[in-house]
Formats: sequence, structure tokens, C-alpha cells
Amino acid sequence: MQTALIVSTIVCLVLVGVVAVLPRLLARRGVTMRRTRFGTTLVFDSADADGTPVRLLNVNGTYQSVSYIQPELRFELACVYHRNMAEVIEACGARRVLVVGGGGYSLPKYLATHGTAQVDAVEVDPKVTALAREFFFLGEAEEVAGDRLRLENGDGWDYLRAASEPFDVIVNDAFSGNRPLGPLKTDEGARVVHEHLAPGGVYLANVRCAVEGRKSRTLHEVVEAFGNEFAHVAYVPEWPDKPSEPGNNTFVASDRQLRLPAAAVVVR
Repeated sequence: MQTALIVSTIVCLVLVGVVAVLPRLLARRGVTMRRTRFGTTLVFDSADADGTPVRLLNVNGTYQSVSYIQPELRFELACVYHRNMAEVIEACGARRVLVVGGGGYSLPKYLATHGTAQVDAVEVDPKVTALAREFFFLGEAEEVAGDRLRLENGDGWDYLRAASEPFDVIVNDAFSGNRPLGPLKTDEGARVVHEHLAPGGVYLANVRCAVEGRKSRTLHEVVEAFGNEFAHVAYVPEWPDKPSEPGNNTFVASDRQLRLPAAAVVVR
């Protein structure tokens, strides 16, 4: 028993030592490690398929944001699903946009620095917002956008319910790991979203799952909940040619017909 206790103590001390030096080891490889609300968060540079330098945000093992690094590209969109969202938003001429979920603030940065829309962005974790300012050029975007970009640290669901003025577009880009957060995929969520949209407004969500097969349950839940509230629902698969592979799929709901990206699947 005493031997086992000694071994256990030694193992614990070794692990503590590893954890203590890990940030320094990662820093030597160009990786920044921080603790945030949802776990260990890593920031590091890489390159996309075309060799363009990008910066990535990984939270608890899941990639949550990516940004171009070059000054002329810092406010452009690196993710396919963000481009799909922006296409819908720009086509409907939105003036007020709410984005729930900040991360590296890719979509809010783009919307607030392209065009004239007022963009409210809500991120639950202040530490993530601090990382976005430090590493993902959020401060630069705030300087360019001025009053068109308003940031709030808090619960996006609470922020939406408390909003006194309707939005032209509500974007749900909040998720933890592979699971969408909160009630914004439920019947109640669909009703509250509907109530806080202007007439003909648009709801967009990042629904991370497959679009076919046993891993597509989340998408079907969202389609059913919002299909009961809105006249039109559709989704844009991130991987149209690989429907059973999980991806960041763009879900769309509105009471008016919209011009959708070419790969959109219209449900109703």
C-alpha cells in the first residue's frame, strides 16, 4: 500500500511538472496555450490548401476559428460556411445583424468592415474575446468599423431575449466541441428567434454534423424546429460530395424566398 502511494505521488508530481512546462514547450514551436471557459485553447499559424498563411483557434481539441494573417486579407473569410452566410446576408440587404458566438470573430469582422450593416457580436467568454484582440486582429477591425461593430461578453440566448429592437439577421455561430450550444435548436429557440427578427428577417446557424446518416440527427432537429416556425428552411452542406461526413453546414430559415448559395438544399 505504501509503495503504491509513493508511486502515485511520483506520477502526480511528474504530471504537474509536465503541465507547468508545456506552455513554454509549445511556445518554442510557435503555439500559444491559454485556459478558457471551455478548456485548453491553442493559437497557432499554418497555411490553407493554397499555401496562404492562416491563424487557427483550437478550443479543447476543436477548431473554432481561422483567420488570414496577411494585412490585406485579415478581414476576409477563410471558412466556406462563413462565405455562405455572408452571401445570404449581403443578398438580403441586412441593416442590423446579431452574431451569437465570437471565437476569432471572423464573420463579425467581415460584416462590419464590408458594407454598412450594424453588427452586434456576443461571446460568452471574455478570455476568448481577449485572444481575438491579441491574435485575430479584432482590435484592427474595431478601429475600421467604429460604431458598426458592437461587442458583448455574455450569454447569447439571454442577449437575444432581452433585445428590444428586431434584427434583420440573427446568426448562431456558437458551439462547444461538436455540439451546438443552448436552446437555439429547439422549438422554443425557433419561436424566440422568430419574435426577434424583423419582417422577412433571416436566421442562419452553423450546424456541425453530417447531413445524411446516423450523425445527421442535429440537423434534422434544427430543420424540424425551425420548419414549424418559418415558411422557408434550407441548408448548405460544407461537404456536398460527402454527406455522411460531419461539417460546418449553414442552416437558413426565413419567411421570404431568399437567393441561396448554389449548393443549397431547400427543405421547404
